[in-house]
Amino acid sequence: MPLPPLRFLDAAHIELDGAPAVVLRDIEGFVEDPLVLTPLAFFIAAHLNGENEISDIQYLFSNASGGRIIRGEDIERVVETLDEHGFLLTEKYLGLRNSLIESFQNAPARAAYLAGKSYPGDGAELRAYLDAMYSREGAPGILPGSGPASGDHLPCLIVPHIDFERGGHSYAHGYLRMAESEKPDTVFVFGVAHAGAPTPFAMTRKHFETPLGTVESDLDLVDQIAAQCDWDPYEAEIVHRTEHSIEFQAVMLAHLYGSGVKIVPVLCGPFMSEEGLATGTLAREVDEYLRVCREVACRSGRRVTIIAGADLAHVGKRFGDPFDIDDAVLADVRKRDNEDIAHLVAPNPESWYASVTKDENARRVCGLNCIYAALKCVDGDVSTGKLLHYDYAHDPAGGIVSFANVAFTR
Repeated sequence: MPLPPLRFLDAAHIELDGAPAVVLRDIEGFVEDPLVLTPLAFFIAAHLNGENEISDIQYLFSNASGGRIIRGEDIERVVETLDEHGFLLTEKYLGLRNSLIESFQNAPARAAYLAGKSYPGDGAELRAYLDAMYSREGAPGILPGSGPASGDHLPCLIVPHIDFERGGHSYAHGYLRMAESEKPDTVFVFGVAHAGAPTPFAMTRKHFETPLGTVESDLDLVDQIAAQCDWDPYEAEIVHRTEHSIEFQAVMLAHLYGSGVKIVPVLCGPFMSEEGLATGTLAREVDEYLRVCREVACRSGRRVTIIAGADLAHVGKRFGDPFDIDDAVLADVRKRDNEDIAHLVAPNPESWYASVTKDENARRVCGLNCIYAALKCVDGDVSTGKLLHYDYAHDPAGGIVSFANVAFTR
C-alpha cells in the first residue's frame, strides 16, 4: 500500500548535540512547531511521494547506503510521527487545515501572528523595543519626530521584511525617512507570499491587529481594486494569516501613526518565473492588476505611499547552496546586489527584474516580485531613488540574508 505523501515543507540541515539533523517547518503556518529528524528519518520522509510503499523505500535506501537495510517498523514509526505532527497530506492534516481556514475567514481582523514570538506582544514593551531599534548599531541614531521634517510626499519606499531582531536597525532608516515626510492617508503594502499562492496577488479585506492597535485596511480602495479583477483576488487570502512581510510593516506603521493611516495589503505570489517576465494570460493579469492599483490610488484623492516589504539575497547552506559563507561569498553577494539596486533606484521595473534573473535568480531574491509591483505602481511618476541603507544578516542555520531601504520622491 502506498504511504501518504509528505507536504511541501521547509527543511534545514542543522547540528544537534554534535550530530547532524534536519529540522522541518511548515511554511504555510498550519503547524506551528518544527520537527527535528535524524538523517535516516529525513531520508524516509523525503521519499514519501504518495506512490512509494515500504518496500520501495527499503530498496532506495539500500541502494543509496551500500546495502544497509531499514526495518519496515522503523519506516512506519517515522510515518506515524510525521502524521501526528501534521506534516503528511492525510485526513488528519486536512481537518486541521480546514479548521484554521474557517477560523481565519470568520475572524473580523487578522491577528498579530508573530506577536510574542518575533517581537514583544505587550504594547508598551513593543513601543520601547521599536524605539530602541532606532539607536542600535547601524541605525540612524534618532527617533522619528526628533529630527527635522521635510514635509514632502513620499510616493514609494522599499524596506526589509526580515525579523526585527536581525534587521531592525535597517527598518529604522526607511521608517525614519517616512516619518520625516508628509503623513500618508493610505499605504499600499506589497509583501511576499512565502508560502506560495495559486494567484499572482492575494488580497484581504481584514484589518491588521498589532499590540499597538489595529491598522485598518482601506476597504474602499481594496473593493475598487478587487472589483476590476477577472480572477478571484481572495482565493489565496489564507496566506495572509501567518505571512510576516506585511505584518512587520503594519507594526512599523502603527508605531509611527497609531491608527492614523490605512493600508491596502497585497501579497505577491509567483506571478513571474525565474527565467523572465510572465507571458500570455498571466502577464495580462499582472499588468492589468498593477495598472488598476495605480489608477485607483491616483483617483482616490488620498495621499498614497507604496511600500514593498522586500528582502534581497538568500545565500548559503540554509538555502540549499553547497558552500559556507566567507569573505569571497559576501563580496560577490554585495556586488550582485549593488548591480540590482542600480536598476531599482533608476527606477526601471523591467531592468530591475532582468538584472535579478539574469543568473536565474541564483541568490534567491525573494523581494523580486513585490519590488517590481511597487515600481510599476509609480513608474514614470518618481525621480531617481535614494539608497538609505544596505546590510545583511546571518541566518542561524547557516547563510545570509541581505536587505536595503530605498526612498523615492517625485
